Amino acid sequence: MPIPTDLRYSRDHEWIRIEGDTATVGLTQFAVDSLGDVVFVDPPAEGTALTAGETCGEVESTKSVSDLVAPASGEVVESNGAVVNAPEIMNSDPYGAAWLYRMTVTEEGELLDAAAYGELIAGEGA
Repeated sequence: MPIPTDLRYSRDHEWIRIEGDTATVGLTQFAVDSLGDVVFVDPPAEGTALTAGETCGEVESTKSVSDLVAPASGEVVESNGAVVNAPEIMNSDPYGAAWLYRMTVTEEGELLDAAAYGELIAGEGA
């Protein structure tokens, strides 16, 4: 499974693309594959204050329910309504159309580069 090198990753399997003081956040392919068919997505709402490492939403699949964990601290500036209305796009495009939310970043959490994230998921059976 290819891991995009232009992103950073949390140990909770979220990816983050930081551009200036704004970031786009989504779930990794590993997380989506582990969940199975995604049937419900509840990202944090616009205006929500986030703290790195804290729960901020939920993803439900036919197999389980998983918490979304903020990879950085800041405030949500946009939630992806398309993924809420059609959660199945998580399964086909987790690094593109299925982004979850955009946020301003005031402080990054513990983030990994692609190589370190690859090592993490290798240890989890990827």
